[in-house]
Amino acid sequence: MGITIATLADKAEVEAAHPWEAAQPAQTLYELLTRTRNAHGDRRAMTFTLTSDPKDAGETLTWRELHGKATQAANLFRSLGIGENDVVAYVLPNASETVWTYLGGSVAGIVNPINPLLEPDQIASILNETGAKVVVTLKSFLKTDVAQKTAEAVAMAPGVTHVLEVDLKRYLSPPKSWIAGLLRPKNPVRHHAKVLDFNAELARQKSDGLTFPDSFEDRVAAYFHTGGTTGMPKVAQHKYSGMIYNGWLGAELLFTHEDTLICPLPLFHVFACYPVLMSVITSGGHVVFPTPQGYRGEGVFDNFWKLIERWEVTFMITVPTALAALMQRPVDGDVSTLRIGISGSAPLPMELYSRFKEATGVSIAEGYGLTEATCLVSCNPIDGVQKVGSVGIPLPHTEVRILHCEDDGTISHECATDEIGEICIANPGVYEGSTYTEVGKNLGLYADQIYLRTGDLGRIDEEGYLWITGRAKDLIIRSGHNIDPAEIEEALMAHPAVAMVGAIGQPDAYAGELPAAYVELVAGAQTTVEELMAFAKEHVHERAAHPKHLEFLDELPKTAVGKVFKPDLRKLAIKRVYDRALAEAEQAAEVADVVEDKKRGLVARLRKTGDVDGDAVARILGSYTRPWEWID
Repeated sequence: MGITIATLADKAEVEAAHPWEAAQPAQTLYELLTRTRNAHGDRRAMTFTLTSDPKDAGETLTWRELHGKATQAANLFRSLGIGENDVVAYVLPNASETVWTYLGGSVAGIVNPINPLLEPDQIASILNETGAKVVVTLKSFLKTDVAQKTAEAVAMAPGVTHVLEVDLKRYLSPPKSWIAGLLRPKNPVRHHAKVLDFNAELARQKSDGLTFPDSFEDRVAAYFHTGGTTGMPKVAQHKYSGMIYNGWLGAELLFTHEDTLICPLPLFHVFACYPVLMSVITSGGHVVFPTPQGYRGEGVFDNFWKLIERWEVTFMITVPTALAALMQRPVDGDVSTLRIGISGSAPLPMELYSRFKEATGVSIAEGYGLTEATCLVSCNPIDGVQKVGSVGIPLPHTEVRILHCEDDGTISHECATDEIGEICIANPGVYEGSTYTEVGKNLGLYADQIYLRTGDLGRIDEEGYLWITGRAKDLIIRSGHNIDPAEIEEALMAHPAVAMVGAIGQPDAYAGELPAAYVELVAGAQTTVEELMAFAKEHVHERAAHPKHLEFLDELPKTAVGKVFKPDLRKLAIKRVYDRALAEAEQAAEVADVVEDKKRGLVARLRKTGDVDGDAVARILGSYTRPWEWID
């Protein structure tokens, strides 16, 4: 950690003293990895544990060993015909092999991490969109259907030539390994690709150097699909420069070679791959990945504080949903080594921040990033004022502008201080003109043909802090997972009794948002909420997108041209959710109305209907991300 940024003036000073062209620590990922190997070869690089047991030693690799495994993986992929423009996809939970595949795939060609929770046709859609030739996935294993889903997907992806299987049984000792082998589920799906054992093939490759020249041109090295996908997915392209930029930020602003991070986030997501893994590579630190499912793994929440004690963790990487679960458990481990928590993927409620700091004595720094920008954009300063609710100050070499744009990206208005507009960004992680693999999806995506239009609405205050107030693009974000409301709307519109649908994200204290649908029926038609909920479960493709609430309205609010006016639906949802939470807590208060505030977006205004415990109300509504205030 070499740079301290507490204010916008500090940011400007760093940018002047360290121009990005001179500050960039390497031109390629392999060069960066080799520099770290040379500087910190015998220090711990990464640890993976199959279980959440704090006594589980797991598998720890030094930087020398990790460099060797990444080298072998890159050489293996090249031997299978992967060139710089060819794609290695992986459909894997977290494991040592996932890290090796990510690194080796980026060095040999273009790596394409895929969420293993997706359905087979979604996985196949991504494989076909990226043109993947090699897929790394699990060998059939207990308590997971990843192997079966991937085989079904590969059968629908004719471009895949090889499937490399990772057998998690190698992490088990007898007798568990014997039992796992005997009870291994059958994989009945057959496909055209050649199936090989990943670790057996890896062992055949040299580990002390690449068998091919490392290209020193800045090139696309990763494809990441964005959130939930419907039909043809959006796939973002990431270049070496953007990947390395994220690592440079972490090493300069946060981590040193003496730090240990715990990251129970999935390695198919940019948060784990860039601000975490790339930062560890750049700084020479140590990262711990507990269980294949991360936070979803059995016992992770129950053992989390003991895991921090076991590994002497200095930084924890988290998201609001995980923090909410952790705060339901006592801090039963020694967390004195913990310096700070880094939270992203969704807005952090004030109440959750306060409860965490009270329980641990440690602050949470909230940041902002997105897949389309190779992740990082801004972060609350570690050594400066942390404005809870904001996403902090734009990071060095990142320019944020708040704009109003025409559909083609022409700037019609630049917003003043505290004025809400669309957040538009430029930094080394933005691939101008080519953010997505599909050319048509890049049309109108850039303001002034430079600044990526994020689709998020926000403002910048007088001290330069960025505040997100809503979204221009109509997404539902559930636990950091993007859901296209069109999928819900199109599915429900197929029901003969439905005339019009508006799907939105309703506030949720755990997930940030949950899908909700408001329905206008055909005149004279008869159906029930239960029937439509069952219809949605059958026809909404993505499980995470199944509505958690469905409500009939005599008429949906509409614009002058007949489109569903979703801000009014969001107001209805905020009132319903907040009123229910207050009633369940037996607080004599209700939402009088929900208004649009120029600085804060939608704000719930409360009135008292009897005696109220103000502190209790603050705790209850502080668990949600939308602001509120009293009107009497």
